[in-house]
Amino acid sequence: MASDSDYERQAQAMLERIEQAIETHAPEIEFETEDEILTLEFPDDSRIIVNKQRPLKQIWLAARAGGFHYDYDATTGHWVRAGGHELLADLETFASRQLQKPVRLR
Repeated sequence: MASDSDYERQAQAMLERIEQAIETHAPEIEFETEDEILTLEFPDDSRIIVNKQRPLKQIWLAARAGGFHYDYDATTGHWVRAGGHELLADLETFASRQLQKPVRLR
């Protein structure tokens, strides 16, 4: 990530993309954004938290499966963590487990 403004633009776009995908494809998942923290709430009262980590220029995700840190890869245009795991793919997997049915966000 080249600059703070690049990070901010890409991170904000990802949070908005997640919100739109949840609204469109998984309306049973409630969500709220406050202070750069996106909280997804499931019918069983479990949560997934997605938030910006501006000092590190990362997006962090916390789910039942654990906590994960994603860096923006300008070459691919994806937020990825170690091992090449992509944020939206991980979020689909974790949300599907917590909702107990397939969730597609891409």
